[in-house]
Amino acid sequence: MTTLLLVEDSPTEAQIITACLEGEGYTLLKVTTAEAAKAILAQKAVDGIVLDVVLPGQSGFGFCREIKNDPQTENIPVIICSSKSEKMDKKWATKQGANDYVTKPIDQKELIGAVRRWVK
Repeated sequence: MTTLLLVEDSPTEAQIITACLEGEGYTLLKVTTAEAAKAILAQKAVDGIVLDVVLPGQSGFGFCREIKNDPQTENIPVIICSSKSEKMDKKWATKQGANDYVTKPIDQKELIGAVRRWVK
């Protein structure tokens, strides 16, 4: 069973993403902050992370950088899922180590494709 960690502070977006990915057979662990995500990662292995950029506290970009700089978590695929849609945002996400970038509002096929591409 493939487990994804969803870090999304909007209940509506979290519900849409959850329905989309659970419908494809993924198990989701859901949190609303990077700090809560760190607590999950300290306790459980996940196969991938779907990460919002704008979060309370630490941003998704900063959290992604931390994940990719930590030998314990550096190989976990990170798919950024954000309403920030400028070229520079996507470029910055790549610099932080993100594997893929999907813009909101979510195109479900695009999100599923990104997860399938990176999460094995």
